[in-house]
Amino acid sequence: MRQSEDVDARLADRLAELRVERGWSLGELAMRSGISRSTLSRLERGEISPTAALLGKLCAVHGRPMSRLLAEVESEPPQVVTAAAQAVWRDDTSGFVRRSVSPPHPGLRGEVVEGTLLAGADIAYDTPPVPGLEQHIWVLEGAVEITANGHAHALEAGDCLRFRLWGSSRFRNPGPDPVRYAILIVLP
Repeated sequence: MRQSEDVDARLADRLAELRVERGWSLGELAMRSGISRSTLSRLERGEISPTAALLGKLCAVHGRPMSRLLAEVESEPPQVVTAAAQAVWRDDTSGFVRRSVSPPHPGLRGEVVEGTLLAGADIAYDTPPVPGLEQHIWVLEGAVEITANGHAHALEAGDCLRFRLWGSSRFRNPGPDPVRYAILIVLP
């Protein structure tokens, strides 16, 4: 299968998923979009490729920009992310190291991050990057104090804290050793 045919097939599947997620029949979508029921049916079965105008109408009905729809049908993310391919970012000033173990991808809602804080490190965030962001923080080594949504939690190796973040957060390593933890992040 050619790459453009593969993208068209994934686009057809995604368009059908969006309609079904809303509980709309083909007739309902036709009425809302101004596109004939037969054309919609052929689009969803992958018999025809959508024009930019058709995609524009469907994006308007589904309330998403075309760029997002197309990002949702990008090629599948790699199933294996080797250690060598995991991006590492360091903030030497605060004593924080962030490894993107399973990096974000437009087709996925979750990611896995490994964090390391040196003894005495204290990092505060005023607001979440996305309100309602779901986080599961599993302490692998050491101890850390995490404040989320105004509630402080003292965690040790093996402990897991899970929450949806609506407000500020803070990660503090009281020491004397570094702390290493995994964060599982899920978009709302």
